Amino acid sequence: MTGEHRPGEHATVGTYVRVALVLTVVTAFEVGVIYVRQLALIIVPLLLAMSAAKFALVALFFMHLRYDSRVLTLLFVGPLIIASGLAVALITLTGAFLVFGR
Repeated sequence: MTGEHRPGEHATVGTYVRVALVLTVVTAFEVGVIYVRQLALIIVPLLLAMSAAKFALVALFFMHLRYDSRVLTLLFVGPLIIASGLAVALITLTGAFLVFGR
């Protein structure tokens, strides 16, 4: 078993372990970014991007969207994009993105 992925098959245990390690590293970066004051101007977009990357990994591998049909993926991702855009717009509207003030 080489760990290569063939179409129609699910990932191996090694793939899930690698995904879990990547999720752990990204989470550590998220926690570490909070303590770097020089990133205050870009902290919200940075955290949103890292959270989106983690969500994508979880949805693709642990929810098996990577192995389902594209229609199911679009039914899941489409409303998610709309809801995320709406949440970011509302956060921006109220000024809640100003974490440390100016």
